[in-house]
Amino acid sequence: MKTNLLPLIITIGIIFAALLTPSRAQSPGAALTLTAKGPVTPVMLSYIQRGIAAAEAQQAEVVIIKLDTPGGQIDLTREIIQSIINANVPVAVYVYPSGGFAASAGTFITLSAHVAAMAPQTSIGAASPVDAQGGEIEETLRAKLDNILVADMKNLAERRGEKAVEWATQSITEAKAASANEALELGIIDFIASDVSALLQQMDGFEVLLRGQEKTLRTANAPVVDFNPTFAEGILAIILRPEIAFLMMTIGTLAIIYELSSPGGYIGGVIGIISLVIGLYALGQLPINFAGAALVLLALIFFVSEVFAPTHGALTLAGVISLALGGLLLFNEAELGYQVSVAPILATALFVGLIFFFIVGKAVATLKMNPASGAEGLIGETAIVKTQLNPAGTVFTDGTRWSATLEENEMAAVGESVEIVEVEGLRLIVRRKA
Repeated sequence: MKTNLLPLIITIGIIFAALLTPSRAQSPGAALTLTAKGPVTPVMLSYIQRGIAAAEAQQAEVVIIKLDTPGGQIDLTREIIQSIINANVPVAVYVYPSGGFAASAGTFITLSAHVAAMAPQTSIGAASPVDAQGGEIEETLRAKLDNILVADMKNLAERRGEKAVEWATQSITEAKAASANEALELGIIDFIASDVSALLQQMDGFEVLLRGQEKTLRTANAPVVDFNPTFAEGILAIILRPEIAFLMMTIGTLAIIYELSSPGGYIGGVIGIISLVIGLYALGQLPINFAGAALVLLALIFFVSEVFAPTHGALTLAGVISLALGGLLLFNEAELGYQVSVAPILATALFVGLIFFFIVGKAVATLKMNPASGAEGLIGETAIVKTQLNPAGTVFTDGTRWSATLEENEMAAVGESVEIVEVEGLRLIVRRKA
């Protein structure tokens, strides 16, 4: 057992070493660039805060956040805005690359910056709150959120003039969006630049208000230094997507059920525990709907019940329906444009159902065989212990591996012969041979 754990320990050590590797030092007077791509998540928040802190420590001239986001959680967006506004170094938010957008929460983040810029053929706006599938939310809640978000948006846009305030308000109430040229004309942004180098040239000499003090940017000759996410942030950015969190929870559950139905191998249990821990961590970082969580839990109960008390697929079908509905409702919270893809959730539920139909169907077929090899024929037969019975484990008989439990709380070693005395669903009840 110790020998088997050694590669795992070494792997964990290597991973932690990578996680703890610090970013390289930055140059004073540099333009520190961050790439914030994807939904606004706790990982993006941590990355931006870490980048701003590094820029302050290294006395960078400016931080440039290259933003391309469909939106995200309201509370995280507010924390990013606070980090930008309270920074001791000017922060420029640059909607980049061409074809990218600062939708929904990205609009707030862009307007909070000391300098706002966009690449050609990018867009900004459509900041109306929606549910996790991109649909309309309940009218009363929508009205409350609109009032709060409009007030926030006005505070961010008022320094840019009346046109900017009017458009920013309509981006929430009417889901208005703007191209780069339209945004520049309305005063929403300060510059249109094809790349970071062009942006630095345009920002040179531009005056910003930094914590109440005027500051003139000197960026024409500023060295550009990329501030990259850590290895851990890269992994977490993948994990903290609703679809991935749902998938990890499902994989974990399947593996645990496999271990319970065929104990002793440990592989299913280890994979299940790791997957469930990752899935639960992700769910803890994401806004979840408790009704959806309850449906997912109910689905798991159905699946486990099907394994230990087969119903010819009835419980499996109920589990698939419950899992699909639960997955669709699980992240159904009012957020800023954070849309959860429906297809992966439905595909996952269907895949789980097919696996269980296969497992249960195979077991039922085995039990429907002639009495010599079916359930009746197994009683009284001899089985060979494949994994230690203590009192549960696995045995092999008639060409099939079975989960088994000793009739009395005893132990039976691997290779020992036992007698089958009863069949309970997919589990055999055995006794040691005299």
